Amino acid sequence: MPWLGSVPTAMCGHKITETQSENQLNDLNNFNMKQTLYLSPPSFDGFDGGAGARYQARREVTSYWYPTWLAQPAAMTPHSRLLDCPPHNIHLAQCLAIAKDFDLVILNTSTPSLKNDCKVAEAIKAQKPDTQIGFVGAHTMVLPTETLKASPAIDWVGRKEFDFTCKEVAEGREYSSIAGLSYKNREGKIIHNPEREIVQDMDALPWVADVYKRDLQIDKYFIGYLQHPYISMYTGRGCPAQCSFCLWPQTIGGHKYRVRSPQNVVDEMAHMKRLFPQVREFFFDDDTFTANLPRAREIAKALGKLGVTWSCNSRANLDYGTIKLFKDNGLRLFLVGYESGNDEILKRIKKGGDHRRNAGFYQGLPPSRRGDSRHLYSGASGGNQADHRADHQLRQGTGRLFLAGFLGGTVPRHRAV
Repeated sequence: MPWLGSVPTAMCGHKITETQSENQLNDLNNFNMKQTLYLSPPSFDGFDGGAGARYQARREVTSYWYPTWLAQPAAMTPHSRLLDCPPHNIHLAQCLAIAKDFDLVILNTSTPSLKNDCKVAEAIKAQKPDTQIGFVGAHTMVLPTETLKASPAIDWVGRKEFDFTCKEVAEGREYSSIAGLSYKNREGKIIHNPEREIVQDMDALPWVADVYKRDLQIDKYFIGYLQHPYISMYTGRGCPAQCSFCLWPQTIGGHKYRVRSPQNVVDEMAHMKRLFPQVREFFFDDDTFTANLPRAREIAKALGKLGVTWSCNSRANLDYGTIKLFKDNGLRLFLVGYESGNDEILKRIKKGGDHRRNAGFYQGLPPSRRGDSRHLYSGASGGNQADHRADHQLRQGTGRLFLAGFLGGTVPRHRAV
């Protein structure tokens, strides 16, 4: 049987007006609403390329990020299901058995997994030819035409933020009327609709908590530096930094940090705590959670009252008082992208700051409070053995090394091709 569940309206982070309630009832009773499968398809063994992985790769340890970018539109789509195949060890045959009960299948894809994902789409289409298939992700935003040409099974792709794009396709609207959509018309011609405006009112988006509970087994998700079981989520999108290598701001999120209100975040965290009492750590996967410090401090104080352990992405520019406030209110770990010990490389990749500030941020903390995870970006815009030795010094202890990835839509990819 198809998945007929919908996510309760209680998950929505904003107050629901009478008009909104009527609209939601209309949506639920809308017989044109397609039964929709949001799919992270089966892929390479151990490949972490789901709708939440910033760096699509197979890692040396088991590593899976939550498919938050698919969970968000799934929360907006009645009669939908989120199927995250790789962490749940769902292979192609089982995936196909599930997919045949859906009218619309929306696959998250990435540059390294595109060929594999096309094969999955073609298998879905072969068993049920009238299935509508859409692709979303950073790759489709950068290369919509090329993605549509990659397989005859792909009917449309979503560009940039695709939450409402997916919802409107699921509602059965004409492709030509949907902003942010690229598609093949009946003659096979590729059409690019006007861009969709990015979401400004982040509180208008529903929470992902109930989708996680309904569709995911949280014990299947691992990140080496986070306590297991963990949950990751977004409290905002976009990042004001201009780092040339970072995927999300250059493709989907943009360079303005658009945030949910502190109360909205804390309310979902309280809901998460009730739904998942076994979770040992929550991770805010915003590109830079500390980019809006007054808001971050307000959220931290409320999280302290909830009694949850949390971690986040940060830059190496926080004062000790702020760090202490975070720590005293449940913070366990900062993920800090130092990227390089060479100032010239930091300049080339538009990281901002310098190696002395980065080193000082870490060394200035008492040993008992050194809970950061230092990320370095090897192979970025040149570098020699001396630079690698400087990186090695920064990496001592809790540092982690990431090889430079030339991801579609980023400056390094543009330079490489």
